[in-house]
Amino acid sequence: MTSPGPADTAAELADALTRAMKRIRRRTMQRLEPYDITPAQARALRTLAHAPGCESVETMRLSELAERLHIAPRSATTVVDALEEAGLVARTPDPADRRAVRLVLTAAGHGALERISQVRHEVAQQYFAPVSPAEQDALLRALRHAEEAYETEPRP
Repeated sequence: MTSPGPADTAAELADALTRAMKRIRRRTMQRLEPYDITPAQARALRTLAHAPGCESVETMRLSELAERLHIAPRSATTVVDALEEAGLVARTPDPADRRAVRLVLTAAGHGALERISQVRHEVAQQYFAPVSPAEQDALLRALRHAEEAYETEPRP
């Protein structure tokens, strides 16, 4: 019996990552459910929180949020509508363009971010508990390296 080649190892790694992300996502969804926050809403809140000017009146436009989330603007609108209805995000006029609005995290939105952060931390700690800190560091370095290479490779 021969050992798997690099292509087999890469495919197995991709499969393992997919399974890990599904499990982490499922557990995160379960843990966020009592807060009435979906993973898509959590991602949008985290993206807004890391936007330049997050603490000011201007954060980002809906189109910018959609772009950063890699989703269609229509999908971003649906997510923001739910966040606004929950009181986590407010829409404010864009002073530079009367037709546009900016998204602002509310105080409740900042509170939700703290809960989301805690849930993410706990789920990650639980999932990766059997993996040594050194192995976690190595895995993180490898994934960052792969992501950096992917982001810099030319696209057709």
